[in-house]
Amino acid sequence: MLRAYGVTDKGRVRATNEDYFVIDESLGLAVAADGMGGHNAGEVAARLAVDAIADFVGDVLVRRGGRGPSVAETWPFGLDPTLSEGGNLLRTAIHLANVQILEMASTSDAYAGMGTTVVAALVVGNRISIGHVGDSRAYRFAPAAAGGGDLVVRLRQLTHDDSWVATVLAQNPETDPATLRHHPMRNALTNVVGARPRVDVHVVEETLSGGERFLLTTDGVHGVLDQEQLEGIVRGSTDAGAMPAALVRAALARGSRDNCTAIIVEYVPG
Repeated sequence: MLRAYGVTDKGRVRATNEDYFVIDESLGLAVAADGMGGHNAGEVAARLAVDAIADFVGDVLVRRGGRGPSVAETWPFGLDPTLSEGGNLLRTAIHLANVQILEMASTSDAYAGMGTTVVAALVVGNRISIGHVGDSRAYRFAPAAAGGGDLVVRLRQLTHDDSWVATVLAQNPETDPATLRHHPMRNALTNVVGARPRVDVHVVEETLSGGERFLLTTDGVHGVLDQEQLEGIVRGSTDAGAMPAALVRAALARGSRDNCTAIIVEYVPG
């Protein structure tokens, strides 16, 4: 089963919060989104995407519980044979969210061009699927050996950003990231939910044994807290429920000018 805790804050600069998240422990689901677009359209896109994902996952898992057709009959965007059933479920849900945002955007000039990032975690059985689009991220807390044989918590990023900066660094690994920090394209995303009829949905999966923790963040958090700083905050608290607020507070203290969202996900067997 999944236990999760989340916090979102509009921050000290933005007038509205265009981040949105949902946690549904009964479904084993946690989803966060960071919307974009004028006239509060980003807020609309983020909420629409998260709710569409949660609604679809809920509908399918409830029907699979004995009140309707199996999940194998619900693949309007095809089946990826490399993914588990849960991974395909999450992938399909994000594609459906993309369709719904495009449809909503066509209804009003105020919504034209809106879109959102998405990062979602779904636990089915002893497997976690992470679906993501854009630059919202997922990390895993992983124990690692330290001096003297002790184990310490290390944070491992599971997702990769769909961004101009990430593309440049992938093509030119020797580029110093500091040289891109003030580039006019530094915030440009190459893939978002709602931008085009067919979005690229990335899914990573891991088998769980018990006690694993995962962190989901929007870029208001990880945009100002590097991996070492995130790891330090996570390592500094044993209370998973307190970690999201601590991460958001730290991001704001370091001058984040964006909306900030953090979710901690725990896997508990049984």
